[in-house]
Amino acid sequence: MQYILALVMSLMSLSVSAESDKVCPEFLDYELPRLHSNETVNLCDIAAGKPLMIVNTASHCGFTRQFEGLEAVHQKYQDKGLVVVGFASNDFNQEAKSEAEAERICRENFGVTFTMIAPSYVTGDRANPIFQEINKQTREPGWNFNKYLITPQGRVSAAFPSKIEPDSETVSDAIASLLR
Repeated sequence: MQYILALVMSLMSLSVSAESDKVCPEFLDYELPRLHSNETVNLCDIAAGKPLMIVNTASHCGFTRQFEGLEAVHQKYQDKGLVVVGFASNDFNQEAKSEAEAERICRENFGVTFTMIAPSYVTGDRANPIFQEINKQTREPGWNFNKYLITPQGRVSAAFPSKIEPDSETVSDAIASLLR
């Protein structure tokens, strides 16, 4: 009988541990408007217990072609648990004139299927709540297409500037470490 009780307690402890792994950091628990949509998304709903790659993006920038690499990262790692989220940025005057245009550029020009958030600020006092926390943990973006790898616990584990391609070996190695 004691063995059965110990086994039940052990299983309950594993269940509680698995649930606590799914706990989402508070700074990710916001309803965010999807790009060119009436829908919102809460990052806790799509990424609780999973690592994230968060990127500030722009539709008219010398780095806009990186959408292709971001989509490749999304396709390669989504089944392994990585969630890619793009935040259209209002900070560097490189965003499309309308959300419809930004959405068209993402989807038609680059085949983006990962979650894209409507334009918001990613620097300074006006930064959205996600980037406020990212900026506390590391430096705020100096330009578009900064890439941040976030642990399931909400810690920035790596940050890459615009010039580092999202599908580069450096980023791939950091993702592999995050997924271990």
